[in-house]
Amino acid sequence: MKPDLFQSPDYYLLDDLLTEEHKLVRDAARAWVKKEVSPIIEDYAQRAEFPKQIIKGLGEIGGFGPYIPVEYGGAGLDQISYGLIMQEIERGDSGVRSTSSVQSSLVMYPIWKYGTEEQRQKYLPKLATGEWMGCFGLTEPDHGSNPGGMVTNFKDMGDHYLLNGAKMWISNAPFAQIAVVWAKNEEGRIHGLIVERGMEGFSTPETHNKWSLRASATGELIFDNVKVPRENLLPGKSGLGAPLGCLDSARYGIAWGAIGAAMDCYDTALRYSKERIQFDKPIGATQLQQKKLAEMITEITKAQLLTWRLGVLRNEGRATTAQISMAKRNNVEMAINIAREARQMLGGMGITGEYSIMRHMMNLESVITYEGTHDIHLLITGMDVTGFPAFK
Repeated sequence: MKPDLFQSPDYYLLDDLLTEEHKLVRDAARAWVKKEVSPIIEDYAQRAEFPKQIIKGLGEIGGFGPYIPVEYGGAGLDQISYGLIMQEIERGDSGVRSTSSVQSSLVMYPIWKYGTEEQRQKYLPKLATGEWMGCFGLTEPDHGSNPGGMVTNFKDMGDHYLLNGAKMWISNAPFAQIAVVWAKNEEGRIHGLIVERGMEGFSTPETHNKWSLRASATGELIFDNVKVPRENLLPGKSGLGAPLGCLDSARYGIAWGAIGAAMDCYDTALRYSKERIQFDKPIGATQLQQKKLAEMITEITKAQLLTWRLGVLRNEGRATTAQISMAKRNNVEMAINIAREARQMLGGMGITGEYSIMRHMMNLESVITYEGTHDIHLLITGMDVTGFPAFK
């Protein structure tokens, strides 16, 4: 088992822009990842299994709803702290960060923002500690980039709602106690419903044979005449804007998380370049390898500046959906490009589980697709700057 020697790059001294609380939160998450995630994650990824024993620790470092108010079990932290936690967790593994992101932004966030006080008190404290895990049901087999076309629906039966349909590519589904599910009512309006494990007709088959996010549990949500109590409807917001508001929070976390994956690949490649001898000198002393490393640290630094500014705007309540979209697209593309270049620098060793790079590269193939594909985010930016929607 190799020790985790990761050293975080900070080429533009961005630590100077962080508060002492920010740095304490980040350093605690970093130390936890080094101790609890790095030593085991390659083995779990190879076995395509999620390490459930880390759930309690994720809760302890603020990995579940860090910005949720203290009265509901959250840490009451700001958006930059949330981003830094996501960065450190994804430095360990994108699948683990997915587990954290889903719990925070796609389960706890809508209950906090759109739920009743009773729902907040019932669910949020248990979700904050990881005692309960949740998942988010939006994507369907035939409706990914166009979630408004969903066919999952519910009918008002008087004392309950009757839910039917299916969701696909759902992180945490196989072991989640609750699912925040988006479905259309009889008028075609989208609403959120909290579905609990054990409700008759509700099942969560696991998705197997993934080449990506192998250390994350993925599944489906199947609803066959599921009776959902009326009090499980999220009343605070309806329409497609409700789930998209959750996705804003998740995409923001991904923008930070992708930097963590990129940092890990860069740090691994940099260290390897100083140790690997070819033609009687370290490969880091050659021009082409220095070009790769110089471009990596430049792109990481640009992404760090982008997300820090976005975090400030989020704290001020001024960040737009389009700004978040730009950061998600840019930073994930940056990370996947760095992973590919770093893999080349390590040659054949880069494909082995002895190093983290190939695992990051495979994971990022999912990250570049979920929470809005690379192409969809380009179109969101295009629409924002031109005023013309090009989706249809």
